[in-house]
Amino acid sequence: MTTLPRSLLMLGCGLLVLRADTAADRLEESAGVIREIMGAPDKGIPQDLLDKAHCVVIVPGLKKGAFIVGAKYGKGFIACRSGGVGWSAPGAVRVEGGSFGLQIGGSETDVIMLVLNERGADKLLSSKFTIGADASAAAGPVGRTSSAETDAFMRAEILTWSRSRGAFAGLALNGATLRQDLDTNRELYGKKLENRYIVRGGTRPPEAAATLISLLNKYSSRK
Repeated sequence: MTTLPRSLLMLGCGLLVLRADTAADRLEESAGVIREIMGAPDKGIPQDLLDKAHCVVIVPGLKKGAFIVGAKYGKGFIACRSGGVGWSAPGAVRVEGGSFGLQIGGSETDVIMLVLNERGADKLLSSKFTIGADASAAAGPVGRTSSAETDAFMRAEILTWSRSRGAFAGLALNGATLRQDLDTNRELYGKKLENRYIVRGGTRPPEAAATLISLLNKYSSRK
């Protein structure tokens, strides 16, 4: 995928109609994404992969639009294993990416990423991260019993999925960039904390994150 200059990327993003919401709203939406996907009886993220994940990234309502310049833009959260078992307080992230082409249209998609090893987690907690360039990534398998022995799992550091209009499937997000969102962290924690400090430093989760963390703990465990 061609990397766009930031000015062109923001032009593409400006063509999207973005709903004004708060960090608390997005945390509730992120919890809803986890609840609905993990509550589906025969499809969704394989349980064994969630159990083994070091970190999870949830971006509810990733906006995708196109008018000559294609663009993706979304805000979400990253949480990592805390103390080896439970999940940390969430750090805020922004996803940006785009491509050139004669195209027009738009959509909104929920995105989930599982970070499968400590090396991938460490890279993802940097200030800026490019999926597929800074760490190997692949579309995640779908189904409750899709095994961790799949080729995608064995090779990739990050697996990605999307949900749009009720359909859930693996998603290739190579070329998209993920940045920590310090302004949203300030909204949640009262100061511009870096994501590495939030998820590694034992930061106390804000009240708005209680449902999300509870669901992550409910649906995953260390084996």
